[in-house]
Amino acid sequence: MGESSILWLRVAACLYFLGLIDAIVTILRRHESFFRVAAGAFSLGAMFQLVSVVEQGLTVHHFPATDYFESLSFCALVVAVTFLAIRWRYHDEAASLSVFIFPLVFLMTFMAALRSPITTWSSETVRGTWLIIHIVAELLGYAALLFTSIGSVLYLIQERQLKRKMIPSVYRMLPPLGTLDDLILKSLSAGFVFITIGVIIAIVWAFIEHGTSWIGNSSITLSFVTWGVYLALVFFRVSAGWRGRKAAILSLVALAFCAITWAAHAGLQNRLIQ
Repeated sequence: MGESSILWLRVAACLYFLGLIDAIVTILRRHESFFRVAAGAFSLGAMFQLVSVVEQGLTVHHFPATDYFESLSFCALVVAVTFLAIRWRYHDEAASLSVFIFPLVFLMTFMAALRSPITTWSSETVRGTWLIIHIVAELLGYAALLFTSIGSVLYLIQERQLKRKMIPSVYRMLPPLGTLDDLILKSLSAGFVFITIGVIIAIVWAFIEHGTSWIGNSSITLSFVTWGVYLALVFFRVSAGWRGRKAAILSLVALAFCAITWAAHAGLQNRLIQ
């Protein structure tokens, strides 16, 4: 990518970041806080990204989607423009989609903007600190998802017994279904925030450490897939209103993906620290 093209792309990523913050606040507080401001910044970010894509095409003299970074930027732009078209058609009724679209577009654009190499770590202390923060954030996210899954299992068991109208005395000690549902939502929301922070830090760490060679690493790719599953789960739970049994089953699916990701990274952390 050309230097000015990357600059506009990074400006777009900064503007999209406001959308990510709005989505996180919405997930945690369960209502839109500053959606219109974030949507305005998102629209401006799409304009900068369009300039970046057009300028890149003029620079390389071909359609600007021939490698990983160009394709990622172009796909993010298509998603952003599609969301803006839906919002123009349906106005604020499309606000619920932002919980899914804002984080997705930000992460895609953020990754696309990390093409040009930068200087290495200023010190080993800074390098190690970033890695530790990443690991802690991921572990907190997994722990929150574990609580979500435990609550989901208890919810499914208790719901099944209630439908059968057979409630053994041991089940009377379990929290009510409403309490379990609230636990699932709160732990799910907290877990998504921590895992999102962990993924962003991991991208920056890998970029500074390895330049662009980290692209295509199977373990990192699996992390993005897991984050995407988690994002879909949060969207269906918070915006689409999936509650009870559906939310519980989705939570268990997300836990399975996290377990696979953890297994894939079992030997990766030791190699990175060396």
